[in-house]
Amino acid sequence: MNVWVIVIAAALALIAGLVVYNRIRHRKAESSYPPGGSFVEVEGIRLHFICKGEGVPVVFLHGGILSANDFREVMELASSRGYRTIAFDRPGYGYSVRPRNGRVTPADQARLIHGALKQMGVEKPIIVAHSWSGLLAMIYALRFPDDISGIVTLGGAMYKEGYPAEHGDPISRLVTTPVLGSMFLHTVPGSPLGAALAGSIVKQTFAPEPVPERYREEALSLWLRPGQFRANREDILAFPPAAMQYSGRYGEIQAPVVIVVGEDDPFGTVEQAERLKRDIPRARLMKVPHVGHMIPQNHPHLVMEALGMVSGFGSSASPPVWPAPARSARDNRG
Repeated sequence: MNVWVIVIAAALALIAGLVVYNRIRHRKAESSYPPGGSFVEVEGIRLHFICKGEGVPVVFLHGGILSANDFREVMELASSRGYRTIAFDRPGYGYSVRPRNGRVTPADQARLIHGALKQMGVEKPIIVAHSWSGLLAMIYALRFPDDISGIVTLGGAMYKEGYPAEHGDPISRLVTTPVLGSMFLHTVPGSPLGAALAGSIVKQTFAPEPVPERYREEALSLWLRPGQFRANREDILAFPPAAMQYSGRYGEIQAPVVIVVGEDDPFGTVEQAERLKRDIPRARLMKVPHVGHMIPQNHPHLVMEALGMVSGFGSSASPPVWPAPARSARDNRG
């Protein structure tokens, strides 16, 4: 009996120690990477966004790991070329609050972002969506067709079939389990083991291209916070049913669509892009050689080319041929 008491006490002490360690670590992370933009409140939900430049409005929606900072370099380029750039931390990511009154679907996120843009006086933006947010952009266009000027998807996921978590995800289900999930979130992700696993995931996400060191450090600091990690896992579970609900309607989208995907993307998004092109025949599909999944971070110039194509949509009978991107020193670093 005394042995079990000792074992239980040791386990509780370990859990308490991990909780304290994680809290200290996350506070340090937020101190190192404070919010760099402004806030807008929609339906009682506080959303953080970054805004640069003046001109044609462009809204950037990040994928499943980080935040509005994913588009830092793209925004610098675009704001210098006559665009008003706005990048949101999606609900639960970065410094945006996530609703806690039930499941948060991609349609909920589209509604919140639409409401935020209305409050900000942003009319008919171009939506640029990376990875998971490909679905979010499609839903936005279907629900608010009169309030959008075009769509650019970057390695976008739009369909349940071929989605990495199509058949469920054990970690996501664990994280969203009452009590046990909360215990997991406040101990494992921020631990040395969790950080090592997260580093491996980040490397796989960028493969076969290099991971920018700044991105690696920021991801390991902010992504593993309990609220953001839970938001990420909730989004993974919410993707398949939302994709099933909306994907049959993609052909209704009338706004110009440019679909950008790297031929070396490891997540099946080439097939997703080709399917979206079939569903929206007038869309322009650009498969870029020697490019992986993380287009905004490693190839911001490609995002600029896609924006130019949306602006000139319909100006030519056939889409231009997109060659492999020039290999800059930044692209080739190890």
